[in-house]
Amino acid sequence: QVQVVESGGGLVQPGGSLRLSCAASGSIFNVMRWYRQAPGKQRELVASISSAGTTNYAASIEGRFTISKDNAKNTVYLQMNSLKPEDTAVYYCKATIGLNAYWGQGTQVTVSS
Repeated sequence: QVQVVESGGGLVQPGGSLRLSCAASGSIFNVMRWYRQAPGKQRELVASISSAGTTNYAASIEGRFTISKDNAKNTVYLQMNSLKPEDTAVYYCKATIGLNAYWGQGTQVTVSS
């Protein structure tokens, strides 16, 4: 049974930083993606990283967020810098393993003074 668990969310002031973690247990992922969903908005793809290390970013966060991975821990990180109030959302991790996709439960990120 694959489990995907996010952590690291919280309340931060504008301009601050947070690092989110996403751990996938049970199997090695092919691609890990971070999504976010703000209240009243559709879920959007933020960043992705493949098992080979290829990364992609949404234009809205490029240059501020960095996705990385620790193969030994089968864990992916999302380092978020220069956070803005519009980054406030629930952040979800999705692990693609073979032909299947597994979602985490989400972690709340609130950017507010």
